[in-house]
Amino acid sequence: MSFRIKGLPGEHFNHLFAMTDEELAKHHVVRRIADDRQPGYPCRVSLTDSKPGDELLLVNYEHLPVDSPYRMRFAIFVRKGDETYDEIGEVPEQLRKRMLAVRAFDSLGMMLAFELVDGRGLEQAIEKLFAAPHAEYLHVHFAAPGCYAARVERA
Repeated sequence: MSFRIKGLPGEHFNHLFAMTDEELAKHHVVRRIADDRQPGYPCRVSLTDSKPGDELLLVNYEHLPVDSPYRMRFAIFVRKGDETYDEIGEVPEQLRKRMLAVRAFDSLGMMLAFELVDGRGLEQAIEKLFAAPHAEYLHVHFAAPGCYAARVERA
């Protein structure tokens, strides 16, 4: 099964990094400087983890803007200057080292199926969920905090 994992478009967030902390607060955004926690803070653009000293923004992002009961938004981290991850058949290390909740959605934004998986087994979960004929795309979430991680499409 061929799949494509995509991070969020960096251009959606670039303008925020130029704002002062006071301006960010008006948009419910918080600036953070990464500490040395391991793993680091997960950037949803590059799908890589932060290193100590990285500038991050914690934003509330609507990652599933569908007209269904599954419409979703949650807090995510983005890092200044990152390029959008967009690879076919590759799983970024950020996803490999975490427990994940993977959810399949149809074209109407309705959840069809889901899997809880160690990131080292993500390919098997993708294959299983895309076996459903009406599965249009998958959303990957970090299982413990429940926050959005990435989108998976058929390639």
